[in-house]
Amino acid sequence: MTMLAAVAVTTATFFGMEFVAWFMHRFVLHGPLWFLHRSHHVRHPHNFERNDFFFLFYGSLSMLLIVFGSPTHDFRFWMGVGIAAYGTLYFFVHDVLIHGRLRFWRKSRNTYLRALNMAHKIHHKTTGRDGSEEFGLLWISPKYFRLALRRPAPTRVIKSRSATAG
Repeated sequence: MTMLAAVAVTTATFFGMEFVAWFMHRFVLHGPLWFLHRSHHVRHPHNFERNDFFFLFYGSLSMLLIVFGSPTHDFRFWMGVGIAAYGTLYFFVHDVLIHGRLRFWRKSRNTYLRALNMAHKIHHKTTGRDGSEEFGLLWISPKYFRLALRRPAPTRVIKSRSATAG
Protein backbone atom coordinates (compact mmCIF):
# COMPACT_ATOMS: atom_id res chain seq x y z
CA MET A 1 0.00 0.00 0.00
CA THR A 2 1.39 3.40 -0.91
CA MET A 3 1.94 6.04 1.75
CA LEU A 4 -0.73 8.23 0.12
CA ALA A 5 -3.24 5.35 0.29
CA ALA A 6 -2.27 4.64 3.91
CA VAL A 7 -2.82 8.29 4.86
CA ALA A 8 -6.14 8.31 2.97
CA VAL A 9 -7.40 5.15 4.72
CA THR A 10 -6.29 6.40 8.15
CA THR A 11 -7.86 9.83 7.61
CA ALA A 12 -11.11 8.42 6.21
CA THR A 13 -11.35 6.00 9.13
CA PHE A 14 -10.63 8.76 11.65
CA PHE A 15 -13.37 11.01 10.26
CA GLY A 16 -15.70 8.05 9.69
CA MET A 17 -15.41 7.27 13.39
CA GLU A 18 -17.17 10.55 14.16
CA PHE A 19 -20.24 9.26 12.30
CA VAL A 20 -19.90 5.83 13.94
CA ALA A 21 -19.58 7.45 17.38
CA TRP A 22 -22.60 9.71 16.75
CA PHE A 23 -24.73 6.81 15.49
CA MET A 24 -23.72 4.46 18.30
CA HIS A 25 -24.24 7.15 20.93
CA ARG A 26 -27.63 8.20 19.60
CA PHE A 27 -29.17 4.83 18.78
CA VAL A 28 -27.28 2.23 20.82
CA LEU A 29 -26.03 3.94 23.99
CA HIS A 30 -29.27 5.91 24.38
CA GLY A 31 -31.10 2.77 23.25
CA PRO A 32 -30.54 -0.86 24.17
CA LEU A 33 -27.24 -0.23 26.01
CA TRP A 34 -28.58 2.62 28.15
CA PHE A 35 -28.16 0.42 31.25
CA LEU A 36 -24.38 0.78 30.75
CA HIS A 37 -24.29 4.35 29.42
CA ARG A 38 -26.58 5.72 32.15
CA SER A 39 -23.62 5.80 34.53
CA HIS A 40 -22.15 8.59 32.40
CA HIS A 41 -25.22 10.80 32.75
CA VAL A 42 -25.61 10.74 36.52
CA ARG A 43 -23.34 12.13 39.23
CA HIS A 44 -21.44 9.56 41.22
CA PRO A 45 -18.44 9.49 43.57
CA HIS A 46 -16.53 6.80 41.61
CA ASN A 47 -13.49 7.30 39.38
CA PHE A 48 -14.82 4.83 36.83
CA GLU A 49 -18.23 4.28 35.25
CA ARG A 50 -19.86 1.28 33.60
CA ASN A 51 -19.80 3.46 30.49
CA ASP A 52 -15.98 3.21 30.51
CA PHE A 53 -16.20 -0.38 29.29
CA PHE A 54 -17.13 0.85 25.81
CA PHE A 55 -13.47 1.67 25.18
CA LEU A 56 -12.83 -2.10 25.28
CA PHE A 57 -14.95 -2.60 22.16
CA TYR A 58 -13.28 0.10 20.08
CA GLY A 59 -9.83 -0.62 21.51
CA SER A 60 -10.20 -4.31 20.73
CA LEU A 61 -11.43 -3.59 17.22
CA SER A 62 -8.50 -1.25 16.63
CA MET A 63 -6.02 -3.74 18.06
CA LEU A 64 -7.36 -6.63 15.97
CA LEU A 65 -7.21 -4.58 12.78
CA ILE A 66 -3.63 -3.52 13.55
CA VAL A 67 -2.53 -7.07 14.45
CA PHE A 68 -4.09 -8.75 11.43
CA GLY A 69 -2.98 -5.99 9.07
CA SER A 70 0.57 -5.74 10.44
CA PRO A 71 2.26 -8.45 8.33
CA THR A 72 1.57 -6.56 5.08
CA HIS A 73 0.55 -3.14 6.43
CA ASP A 74 -2.63 -3.43 4.37
CA PHE A 75 -5.82 -1.38 4.78
CA ARG A 76 -6.72 -3.18 8.03
CA PHE A 77 -3.58 -1.89 9.71
CA TRP A 78 -4.28 1.71 8.69
CA MET A 79 -7.96 1.44 9.66
CA GLY A 80 -6.83 0.27 13.11
CA VAL A 81 -4.48 3.25 13.30
CA GLY A 82 -7.37 5.60 12.37
CA ILE A 83 -9.61 4.12 15.08
CA ALA A 84 -6.78 4.36 17.63
CA ALA A 85 -6.13 7.99 16.69
CA TYR A 86 -9.83 8.83 17.09
CA GLY A 87 -9.93 7.01 20.43
CA THR A 88 -6.89 8.92 21.66
CA LEU A 89 -8.41 12.26 20.68
CA TYR A 90 -11.72 11.17 22.22
CA PHE A 91 -9.98 10.46 25.51
CA PHE A 92 -8.23 13.84 25.64
CA VAL A 93 -11.21 15.91 24.48
CA HIS A 94 -14.06 14.09 26.22
CA ASP A 95 -12.59 12.63 29.37
CA VAL A 96 -9.79 15.10 30.10
CA LEU A 97 -10.97 18.47 28.76
CA ILE A 98 -14.75 18.24 29.01
CA HIS A 99 -15.24 16.04 32.07
CA GLY A 100 -11.95 16.85 33.80
CA ARG A 101 -11.29 13.24 34.79
CA LEU A 102 -7.58 14.00 34.77
CA ARG A 103 -6.75 17.47 35.99
CA PHE A 104 -3.80 18.36 33.77
CA TRP A 105 -5.76 20.24 31.09
CA ARG A 106 -8.04 22.99 32.32
CA LYS A 107 -10.78 24.78 30.44
CA SER A 108 -9.69 26.27 27.17
CA ARG A 109 -10.17 29.76 25.77
CA ASN A 110 -10.29 28.30 22.23
CA THR A 111 -13.67 29.07 20.61
CA TYR A 112 -14.07 25.61 19.07
CA LEU A 113 -13.24 23.80 22.31
CA ARG A 114 -15.56 26.09 24.29
CA ALA A 115 -18.38 25.45 21.79
CA LEU A 116 -17.71 21.73 22.03
CA ASN A 117 -17.88 21.93 25.81
CA MET A 118 -21.18 23.86 25.67
CA ALA A 119 -22.72 21.29 23.32
CA HIS A 120 -21.63 18.47 25.58
CA LYS A 121 -23.08 20.18 28.64
CA ILE A 122 -26.40 20.49 26.78
CA HIS A 123 -26.22 16.76 26.02
CA HIS A 124 -25.83 16.03 29.73
CA LYS A 125 -28.60 18.41 30.77
CA THR A 126 -31.02 15.50 30.52
CA THR A 127 -30.20 12.58 32.79
CA GLY A 128 -32.62 10.22 31.11
CA ARG A 129 -32.41 8.05 28.04
CA ASP A 130 -34.52 10.39 25.91
CA GLY A 131 -34.43 14.11 25.21
CA SER A 132 -30.69 14.56 24.68
CA GLU A 133 -29.15 16.33 21.72
CA GLU A 134 -25.58 16.66 20.38
CA PHE A 135 -24.36 13.07 20.24
CA GLY A 136 -21.07 13.53 18.39
CA LEU A 137 -17.65 14.35 19.71
CA LEU A 138 -16.00 16.60 17.13
CA TRP A 139 -18.96 17.78 15.03
CA ILE A 140 -21.24 20.20 16.82
CA SER A 141 -24.13 22.37 15.72
CA PRO A 142 -23.22 25.87 14.50
CA LYS A 143 -25.42 27.42 17.20
CA TYR A 144 -22.78 26.52 19.80
CA PHE A 145 -20.10 28.33 17.81
CA ARG A 146 -22.29 31.41 17.76
CA LEU A 147 -22.87 31.05 21.50
CA ALA A 148 -19.13 30.62 22.19
CA LEU A 149 -18.37 33.72 20.13
CA ARG A 150 -21.06 35.74 21.93
CA ARG A 151 -19.89 34.77 25.41
CA PRO A 152 -16.28 35.80 25.80
CA ALA A 153 -13.97 33.36 27.52
CA PRO A 154 -13.34 34.19 31.16
CA THR A 155 -10.06 35.95 31.69
CA ARG A 156 -7.53 34.32 33.91
CA VAL A 157 -6.38 36.54 36.72
CA ILE A 158 -2.96 35.71 38.06
CA LYS A 159 -2.51 37.07 41.55
CA SER A 160 0.88 38.50 42.30
CA ARG A 161 2.67 37.45 45.45
CA SER A 162 2.59 40.93 46.89
CA ALA A 163 -1.20 41.10 46.48
CA THR A 164 -1.74 37.82 48.32
CA ALA A 165 0.86 38.38 51.05
CA GLY A 166 -0.84 41.46 52.52
